[in-house]
Amino acid sequence: MKLTINTPEGTRDRLFAECLERRQLRDRLTRLFRQRGFQEVSTPDTEFYDLYARSGCAIDQERMVKVADPSGKFCVMRPDSTTPIARVAATKLRTVSLPQRLYYDQTVYRVAGNGASREVPQCGVELIGAAGLKADLEIVVTAIDALRACGTAQFHVELGHAGFFRDLASQLEMAPDEVEVLRLMIEGKNFATLNNWWLSPHWGKPACEALERLSRLFGGEEVLSQAEELAGPTRAVDYLRQLYDELSAAGYASYVRFDLGMVHQMDYYTGVVFRGFAEGAGEPVLSGGRYDHLVEHFGRETQATGFGVDIDAVARTLPETSLPQLRTVVHYEPGYLAQALEVIDSRPAGTCELSPCRTLESSRNLARDKGVKTVLVLDKAGERMVPV
Repeated sequence: MKLTINTPEGTRDRLFAECLERRQLRDRLTRLFRQRGFQEVSTPDTEFYDLYARSGCAIDQERMVKVADPSGKFCVMRPDSTTPIARVAATKLRTVSLPQRLYYDQTVYRVAGNGASREVPQCGVELIGAAGLKADLEIVVTAIDALRACGTAQFHVELGHAGFFRDLASQLEMAPDEVEVLRLMIEGKNFATLNNWWLSPHWGKPACEALERLSRLFGGEEVLSQAEELAGPTRAVDYLRQLYDELSAAGYASYVRFDLGMVHQMDYYTGVVFRGFAEGAGEPVLSGGRYDHLVEHFGRETQATGFGVDIDAVARTLPETSLPQLRTVVHYEPGYLAQALEVIDSRPAGTCELSPCRTLESSRNLARDKGVKTVLVLDKAGERMVPV
């Protein structure tokens, strides 16, 4: 009986060109991060579930991949990189002066649905111990430059602010649990229930109209003016305008849009939030924001911000990578290995390979099978090309 073994749901094998293009993307990103002063850290693939449960992780428990641990403790495969890096910053790097610029290149694991992958390769940065406009500017422009470095042609980054929703909700004098229900309705675009049940007692208040239109407040700089017309001056919109002015002065305005309806994970994000979108991707290729209370869960009070790039999502927006074409097979006699390696290492990668065959005729057959027209022979007669 023939045994067929498939990969688990949400996982798959990656071959040749796909591996190459993702390696190239990761190399471009990590090169940029190092250039900007970020240093690499790596965290375990498996973490205790308590690490995420007690820190207000942005990933729901249902999306975490659970694993058994010999100690009997409940563990999960790393669902995000920010939380364990916050742990590292508060413990292993506690004596290192702030700010700390850290970057990562590792996979996160999440429960798959609708054919989605549960292994998500990510590259990202975390700026620990820096608050204010300059820190947010650094992270946003690094996010934009990251997508530029990847070769993404048509993309933009949408900015929002966690404080805008909070400012509006506070004007309606709702209880905390009611505010959370309101947030979930806006996030789920459940407008009928939102308008008829939750907002109807508050009609006439500027904040109420702004909340009703929150999911439609997206676009260019004009969105900020629209938000002020609806809700009046707010600290969040004022801050976004300052951020935009600085981005414009630095030449980044064409990459920036606004979405004031980003209300996901309000208990996690504390300030500027953003997502990157690229033509050809049906999902965000990048996401990030400010999370000033995460590190303190591990015993160190400090602010932080960062972002992560979804390598697979970016790769889907780019032209397919072509593998190098094999042009030469090298047949060498005993004692000529060093010369054969010299030949291989002097050619473009992937265009030349060693023959493992004992006889020249076998090497020629091998070359013929691979579609190669010539065999380079190294023996006591010297170096010569033999046609296949």
